[in-house]
Amino acid sequence: MASGLEEELSCPVCQDVFREPVFLPCSHSFCKNCLKRWWRKKKMRECPVCKAASGSEHPQCNLVLKNTCEAFLRERDRKSATESEDLCSLHSEKLKLFCLDHQQPVCLICRDSESHKNHRFRPINEAVQDYREELQRSLWLLQEKRNLFNQVKGNFDLTAEHIGVQAKHTETEIRKQFKKLHQFLQEEEEARISALREEEEQKSQVIKEKSEALSREIAALSDMIRATEEALRAAEVSFLQNYQTRMERIQHRPLLEDPQLVSGALIDMAKHLGNLTFNIWSKMKEMVSHTPVILDPNTAEAGLILSEDLMSVRRGQRQTLPENPERFEYHGMVLASEGFDSGTHSWAVAVGESTAWFVGVAAETLRRKGRTDVKSGMWAVAFSKGKHIIISPQDPSTFHPERKLQVISVHLDCERGRVSFFDAETNTHIHNLTHTCTERLFPVFYTGGELPLRILPEV
Repeated sequence: MASGLEEELSCPVCQDVFREPVFLPCSHSFCKNCLKRWWRKKKMRECPVCKAASGSEHPQCNLVLKNTCEAFLRERDRKSATESEDLCSLHSEKLKLFCLDHQQPVCLICRDSESHKNHRFRPINEAVQDYREELQRSLWLLQEKRNLFNQVKGNFDLTAEHIGVQAKHTETEIRKQFKKLHQFLQEEEEARISALREEEEQKSQVIKEKSEALSREIAALSDMIRATEEALRAAEVSFLQNYQTRMERIQHRPLLEDPQLVSGALIDMAKHLGNLTFNIWSKMKEMVSHTPVILDPNTAEAGLILSEDLMSVRRGQRQTLPENPERFEYHGMVLASEGFDSGTHSWAVAVGESTAWFVGVAAETLRRKGRTDVKSGMWAVAFSKGKHIIISPQDPSTFHPERKLQVISVHLDCERGRVSFFDAETNTHIHNLTHTCTERLFPVFYTGGELPLRILPEV
């Protein structure tokens, strides 16, 4: 069939597949160069097949035939290459066997040659099947690896997006907190300036009143002095006639005591400036609070909602968050931002009316991915299904406080390896747990309801 097609696509002049075919008005087609050589040889423009005259020196290209011939040549070249690959390069025989020792296809002559003596052979089709299956398994592994990489890349993309969200949210909260501080400082500044202005006004008024009183006394004395001086300059008879009257006027006006400067008249600068920044700082402490531990949002299971100040946690709608190694995948837990491996530490947690909770400490290596036994590497007290429970690597046990616990105080003594729990409202001891853990321990919190657990500030 191929030979018949090749004959149909062959030039009548060169008997080979058309190269740049052109056609004449009589519909016969020829290779462009074959037709030009024919015309030069015959010295006339006529069809080499039917001898019909051609009116044009430049016949049109037969584009359809050209594309068909090019496709045929490509397919023929491909088949030739394939057939040559299937032949032994040494013996030009069909490759029918696969040498397991040399890992290459061979022909029957190769099998019997010295170079393949005592070698193991398999039929080509069996070897292909085995190696196809092996390659398919490798392909599956590669596909699984690619899927894993795509999954991790997706988490990287989500992480990058979440970093931007975290930065924006954190910046907003920082600005909000500084705005409160700025407002406090501004109000404190205005209050202190107002107190200064009030003192200035009061003391200036006192000095003004005393100055005005002295001015009046000075004016009266000046009038009397002028009258006395005029009496002294009068004639003798007139002086004597007015002497008694003048003396009586002087005697009837008692001389005032010498005026004294007022004590405490100046601004009390020491009161306004002394320890100014310390006094402002001391007053500022009244408007802020400090908690010994802070929640770490990067460890919170996706179903938990943390407060803006990172001091309370409650159950909420599950969020889409990066699957970073620190985050708990299940169990509704969150850790504090700082762990402890030395010293003594304590903090209090208000659990309120929450129906499911636990508070305590967890080992840094506590497994955070997948569902696992949370008792391993954890020391805590819990409330669930109306019962108070002790959680530790040993079997959990129940305990019975005198009343439902509302505020739990946790005391961690790293040196003695002990965790103690108290009812913070009554300062009643609940339970002691011992541990031999040498790694860092992190405060851990769990809530199973929408009512929040809140870390209380230090008193």
